[in-house]
Amino acid sequence: MGLLGLMVLVSSLLIPYSNKLFWLSLSFILMTLGGLIYFKLIYGDQLPGIKNNGVWFNSLSTRGMSGWVLGMGLTAFYIAIYWFPEVLGYHAQGASTGLVALFDPLSYALNGHPATQWFLYGTLYTFAIILFGIKFIWKYWGNRYQLFRTLSVIFFQLCFAFLIPEILAKLNPKTPYFAKDLKNMWPLNYYFLDEWHLTNLLTGGNLGLFFLVFGLVMIFIGSPLLTYFYGKRWYCTWVCGCGGLAETAGDPFRQLSSKKLSVWKLERWMIHAVLVFVTVTTIAAVWSFITQNPELSPVSRTQFITGVVVFLMLLLLTLFFWKKNGLEKDAKYTLISLGSILVLSLCIQGFSGQNNILFLNSYSFQKWYGFGIGAAFSGVLGVGFYPFLGSRVWCRFGCPMAAILGLQQRLFSRFRISTNGGQCISCGNCSTYCEMGIDVRAYAQRGENIVRSSCVGCGICATVCPRGVLKLENGSLNTRIKNTPYPLGNSMEVGP
Repeated sequence: MGLLGLMVLVSSLLIPYSNKLFWLSLSFILMTLGGLIYFKLIYGDQLPGIKNNGVWFNSLSTRGMSGWVLGMGLTAFYIAIYWFPEVLGYHAQGASTGLVALFDPLSYALNGHPATQWFLYGTLYTFAIILFGIKFIWKYWGNRYQLFRTLSVIFFQLCFAFLIPEILAKLNPKTPYFAKDLKNMWPLNYYFLDEWHLTNLLTGGNLGLFFLVFGLVMIFIGSPLLTYFYGKRWYCTWVCGCGGLAETAGDPFRQLSSKKLSVWKLERWMIHAVLVFVTVTTIAAVWSFITQNPELSPVSRTQFITGVVVFLMLLLLTLFFWKKNGLEKDAKYTLISLGSILVLSLCIQGFSGQNNILFLNSYSFQKWYGFGIGAAFSGVLGVGFYPFLGSRVWCRFGCPMAAILGLQQRLFSRFRISTNGGQCISCGNCSTYCEMGIDVRAYAQRGENIVRSSCVGCGICATVCPRGVLKLENGSLNTRIKNTPYPLGNSMEVGP
């Protein structure tokens, strides 16, 4: 039944349905009913608890033929969405056709405009999180943390990312566009400080000014405070749409995340390189905005570049001296080298009165970042490669939001996963189902608290543990990193 509903959607690429509302409704009704009946058959009559039976014998979840077909299908869909929307029926000039046109009735009802490829994508994305979120709740029924966490990501995706922006567009038809995903903030929302977006916010009346102030408060105050108290889990597994899709639709593939040490090292370099890239892109974009729109900017170019240099220097010095014990050697060298280069470049060009910053115009930065990170990495690889590399490819290797929250979590958050090593039986469930590639068992065997910047606090490791070894906690900073000296069998002293 669910596949039949999906076929109705796909068939609209070839069949020009006249009654779009009927066929669109029929498709979603069939997919919903088919999914619910299927989930009931799998989990409905079982006792509460984790149900990972046969996960390593399923072609879909072990890189088998089904997994390859799904992965290639998702990848092709993302390529079409980002670079070939005409394949789906979207036409910038003139009325759309095909699959995009099928969503016109829903689009007119929500925002008053015909559907675009992005409305199509947002609708399917939200539907996937809701439908597979129900499956996730059924699978982990009996665990309150997983229940409320899943309901939270469903709520934020449905309301803040989908319904509210669309309704705002309909209620304010003459207001410049600025509302896309209200729960996304910089640096995940990398265009927040781009020239076009800042201009629309500042010329968008009270509503635009509200979202500008709200975004800045969340970046500099809300996000650090929430991360201090709860770790990055408050966003990555309770709010974020990328994390929401990974946790729900991507749940069957979480065990495919590599736990190799070499992959962890690659992950650290890649994700922090993306964070540096988006920071440079944002600085260049704001510089361009101030240069092109001095009448809209509350600060001058000199004031902006002075503020950026002072902020970066204070931040780097604080991290290097105050939290140097929490940084690995590669992180210290990276801070010194990249920080020095960035500050020096800003000083040379910023105070020389040039229109470009960092030796390149802002459009070049934005184009490179939008293509390489915003589209190819987050979409094509981030979701299309679920069946190949696990459900958190984007979160592990490319998400700048995960990077900045991870730094905050590692250095000054109260959150940790505590372990009771004396109870660990080394079954390996925790490491197997960690979607972020953390070898949780290695920490549990030594009785160490898990304080990793990559940990998103999904709690699956604690949920699948049969002995209650792991526990998600918020406590004193003084006791976060500890090593309880549990005696291991091969290290115990033997008496005479």
